[in-house]
Amino acid sequence: MTGAGGMLGREVVRAAAEHDVLALTHADLDITDRDAVAAVVKDCVVVNCAGFTDVDGAETDEDGATLLNGVAPGYLGSAARAIVHPSTDYVFDGTKREPYVESDPTGPRSAYGRSKLAGEQAVAAANPHHLIVRTSWLFGVGGKNFVDTMLGLAGERDEIRVVDDQVGCPTYVGHLARSLVELAANDAYGIQHVAGAGACSWFEFATEIFRQAEIDMRVVPCTSAEFPRPAPRPAYSVLGSERPDAIRLPDWRDGLAAYLAERAPAR
Repeated sequence: MTGAGGMLGREVVRAAAEHDVLALTHADLDITDRDAVAAVVKDCVVVNCAGFTDVDGAETDEDGATLLNGVAPGYLGSAARAIVHPSTDYVFDGTKREPYVESDPTGPRSAYGRSKLAGEQAVAAANPHHLIVRTSWLFGVGGKNFVDTMLGLAGERDEIRVVDDQVGCPTYVGHLARSLVELAANDAYGIQHVAGAGACSWFEFATEIFRQAEIDMRVVPCTSAEFPRPAPRPAYSVLGSERPDAIRLPDWRDGLAAYLAERAPAR
C-alpha cells in the first residue's frame, strides 16, 4: 500500500496485520515517478492512501495537487493487478439535499475536488479492476483533523464559532481502514461510498466532541460566509450508497467515541 506514513495509511497497515503487506511511505516510493511505480507495485493489489490532502493549499497549488491526486493514481492503476483508491465527497457540488450515491453527477467546487476527480478518472481508465472509495471528513490518530483542532482550542478559549451550514459524514479512520482492507480482498469493483453513518454539520460535530470529551465549551453557530476559507466547500456532501454490497460503517458518534478512547493514551 502507498501513503503508509499518513493518518489513513497507518490505520490500513494496522488493519491489514494478518496479510502480507508492503507498506510504502513517500520516502519508499514517489508515486509521481511512473517508472519507479511500475517497478515496485507491478502485479500487486494496491491500496492507495497517498495524496495531497491540504484542501486550502490546493487552491494556490492546483498543479501540485493534480499531479499527486490526479495523475499519479493512474500510474499506480496501470502497474497494479487491482487498486483500491480512496476519494472524497468534495467531488460533488453540494447542491443536493439528500445523500449522494455513486451514480450522481460530480461537480467539484475546489481545486482539491477537481484533483481528486481527476484521480478517479485516471484510475478507472488505467485498470478495470479498480474500486474508488469515496469517503468524507476523516479523523484519527496521527494526522491533522477537526477533532484535534477543537480539543486544542479548548485550552485557549471558552467560546468557539463553528460553521453550521456545511453538512457531511464524519468518518473515523479506524473504521474506514478495516473496510478498505476487506474491499482489497474482494472483487468489488467500480465506485463505492463508505463513510460514517448519519450526518451532521461542523457545528453539531464540534458540540458532540465537547460533550463526549466532557469539556465545558460554548459553541456558537455561524455561516460559511462569516468564516471564509480559500477553498469553497460543498454545503451538503452526505454520502449514501445504492450498491447492494455496500459496506456500512458505524455511526459517526460511535467513531468519535472510539477515537477519543484511542487518543487519550496517545496524548
